Amino acid sequence: MGETEEQGRRLSIAQDAAALAHLGHKQELKRNFSMISMLGLAFAILNTWTALAASISVALPSGGPSSVVWGLIVAGICNLCLAASLAEFLSAYPTAGGQYHWAAIVAWKNWSRSISYATGWINVSGWVALTATGGLLGSTFIINIISLLHSDYETKSWHQFLIYIGFTFIALFINAFSTRLLPLFTKAAFFWSLTGFVVISITILACASPNYQSGAFVYGEFINEVGWPDGLSWLLGLLQGAFALTGFDAVAHMIEEIPQPHIRGPRIMLYCIGIGMGTGFIFLSCLLFCVDNIDNVIESSAGPLLQIFMDATKSPAGSVCLLMFPLVCMLFTATTLMTTSSRMSYAFARDRGLPFSHIFAQVHPKLDVPLNALLWTAAWVVVFGCIFLGSSSTFNAITSASVVALGVTYAIPPSINVLRGRRMLPENRAFKLPGMAGWVMNLVGIAWTVLTTVLFVFPPELPVTSENMNYCVVAFGVILIIAMLTWIFDGRKNYTGPHVDVEGLEKGKIEGVEAVLEHAAESDSKAAA
Repeated sequence: MGETEEQGRRLSIAQDAAALAHLGHKQELKRNFSMISMLGLAFAILNTWTALAASISVALPSGGPSSVVWGLIVAGICNLCLAASLAEFLSAYPTAGGQYHWAAIVAWKNWSRSISYATGWINVSGWVALTATGGLLGSTFIINIISLLHSDYETKSWHQFLIYIGFTFIALFINAFSTRLLPLFTKAAFFWSLTGFVVISITILACASPNYQSGAFVYGEFINEVGWPDGLSWLLGLLQGAFALTGFDAVAHMIEEIPQPHIRGPRIMLYCIGIGMGTGFIFLSCLLFCVDNIDNVIESSAGPLLQIFMDATKSPAGSVCLLMFPLVCMLFTATTLMTTSSRMSYAFARDRGLPFSHIFAQVHPKLDVPLNALLWTAAWVVVFGCIFLGSSSTFNAITSASVVALGVTYAIPPSINVLRGRRMLPENRAFKLPGMAGWVMNLVGIAWTVLTTVLFVFPPELPVTSENMNYCVVAFGVILIIAMLTWIFDGRKNYTGPHVDVEGLEKGKIEGVEAVLEHAAESDSKAAA
């Protein structure tokens, strides 16, 4: 039975490799991830309940608890529509290029290269910038602990910078030298996050009993301290939920490292959002029931999450112990963000989309990772850290722009498909949205992207000053300018886009399986010798 299963596994991997060849690429990365370990990676990147807790002070003044809780549900439903739209593409074309690859396939012939190139640059930039958020939130948690335990502590930006660099180098080391352990690492991330969610929720509810806020406060209280009209204020509160569910395309960029990608990939993409929305809703409810004074939470020097733990437990030591769960989650997040970002850069370089693509498209023969792409990502994260030293508002603009950039790339392939009558994907794909449901989900997802893109560039409060101005639009504009300039001087000459044997894919022809199997057998016999 064991031998039969092994043969079946090797046949499946060979078929996956042949299918990838139809998409224009050779199988270079190992398919080491299982369904659970890949789900762990995707969920570690979303890290929904931790991200929501860390950013709760941003949303509370702009809509209050009602915006925090119900905003997550609105964001979750809209992101599920968007993810389902992308899942169709992933099931048809499971390649690490993701959005730029799909855009090249479905776009109009004369525009295919330029649309694909712009999508790829925006996606690479978004992922590289998003990678910085792992170290940022992790270092923030540590600074918050110090502030709680030492009331006379004065925060310096270089203190947080050094911790941020520590997170970055730990993530780089794990990715570079422990790639074979990454599936175990991401599986541990999944179970650690779920355990932390359960332990913290039960603990704070038990410790705060019976002094809870009312249900009317948690699910209906509206607060507007930002100066915008009430409706717009509530909408701005949606951005917390949007941020906490950003990054679900990670599974697409890791898809060449999981067996049966056309079946498992779409499921993981939807599962991670569903789990994130469910755990986030429960966790936010628990936090808000345990809040003592909401103004203290918003203004606390120890951070909103640690302040709520203090309100519930009345114990600094107990609060710090609880914070260990989200702190370790942020280490998992920083690592998996770097993993995914490096794969995105590697995939785009493989199609000659980056300067010096031949360097970044290399897979290290012994480490089995795109090492140069990893170093590229880590170097940019360090650069962003140096920017943080000089101007935290500029750094925040860059990280906000990363969310906008990813959101824009999510909408590009389904938008083109909708404009072309939803006829651009093969009918035999494994995941298919039926009839009218497909149209509705596509349009809801696209509309959500438009809404959040506009909201993310709004100033957070009135009156607008140089201190509270939202410079996200400037950072995103820089990304677009870089994409345009590199297209003019490099891309239009060298970027040809993905080479896809669409006919072979549509007919279900998986050619070359025997050759791949023979190669695998030769490799096994050499290893045995």
